[in-house]
Amino acid sequence: MYPEISPRHQELIDELREYGENRFSKENISQWRHEAGLPDEVVKDFVDLDFKGFNVLNRGADGSYDLFAQVLVAEELARVAGTTLPFTNDLLNLQIMAEFADSSQFDMVRDRYASDGRLMFALAISEPEGGSDAMGMKTTVATVDGRLILNGRKTFVNNGEYAPYLLIAAIDGDLEPVKHPPLSLWLLPHGLEGISVYPIKKAGQSILPFSDVIMENVVLDESYRLTGSEPGFPQLFRFFDIGRIFSCATALGLARAAMEDAVAYASKRQAFGADIIDFQMIQQMLVDMEIDVRAMRDSVYRTAREADRHGHTRESRLSIALMKRFVPETATKVASNAMQILGGRGYINDERVSMIWRDCRGFQIAEGTDQIMVRIAAPLLKEAYGC
Repeated sequence: MYPEISPRHQELIDELREYGENRFSKENISQWRHEAGLPDEVVKDFVDLDFKGFNVLNRGADGSYDLFAQVLVAEELARVAGTTLPFTNDLLNLQIMAEFADSSQFDMVRDRYASDGRLMFALAISEPEGGSDAMGMKTTVATVDGRLILNGRKTFVNNGEYAPYLLIAAIDGDLEPVKHPPLSLWLLPHGLEGISVYPIKKAGQSILPFSDVIMENVVLDESYRLTGSEPGFPQLFRFFDIGRIFSCATALGLARAAMEDAVAYASKRQAFGADIIDFQMIQQMLVDMEIDVRAMRDSVYRTAREADRHGHTRESRLSIALMKRFVPETATKVASNAMQILGGRGYINDERVSMIWRDCRGFQIAEGTDQIMVRIAAPLLKEAYGC
């Protein structure tokens, strides 16, 4: 059905399905949502997969990752588990480290991730008053009385309570802005004096624990600075686009899981002496849901392939913004219709379609809201039409 999926890609999907079906039972997911995380053996088994030779966790000879294979990983695991998992955050954060860290810094992070399946740092970029306006960042590093001092606040920091290190993005107050504010990245030990971390309670995506991180007069050592390629906002924006692709791939997998649950329930649930799947209105809902799922899948696959082939171009940025505007909202609609088909059972907190709806709704906000995607896409669309 999808020409992008080669026989080798199908082997990758089969490997992921086997991994997921062996671990992500309904009972396990319920427990791990309550505990806000996955057990050690589950994350270690993930990094030990061979991914059928695709560059999913490891860079290829040219230093790149296989984005389309990573999309298939995100989609299939979300479909099997029916919940948002931390693996795509790990994949994105590894790529950020690979871009901005020197080889010794990156090797330390990569080797530790390979050994235990836990990423040793939590990425801290978003700020309470910033949202998608990353260049409005208020967190700063500046030399005061001969010492480097960090002040600021970050929010929605995934795993911020538990990671032994924090990767903090900050404006370098010792440099003058040129075209963009001078950006710096710092890998900080979690326990530095002046760093406080507070958990955030969310409506969904419960396996991903989020936190606020407050930094007050934190004294830094220059060795904490990432010293690979010089960080800048244009490079960072490229990773925002990769994060949007991963979010949409996950939302797609969740929508497919909701669709499967709705069809299965409608096929066995009887009312008025018949299976409800034979009711015309239920049939119409399921058909429309399937149209939406296929349209989302086309959008995600096409956009990932385009980004894989052409990199960070105006065309790919437009495609990513359009995809991000369309997919999470449509996935939320599919999940909502699945809840409707399940009736009162669908409205129960621990029912899978209920969890899927809350997770998909979160993707309409995460990595840039629906409205921000319009703001990004509209000027690119105008330019694409030569206006």
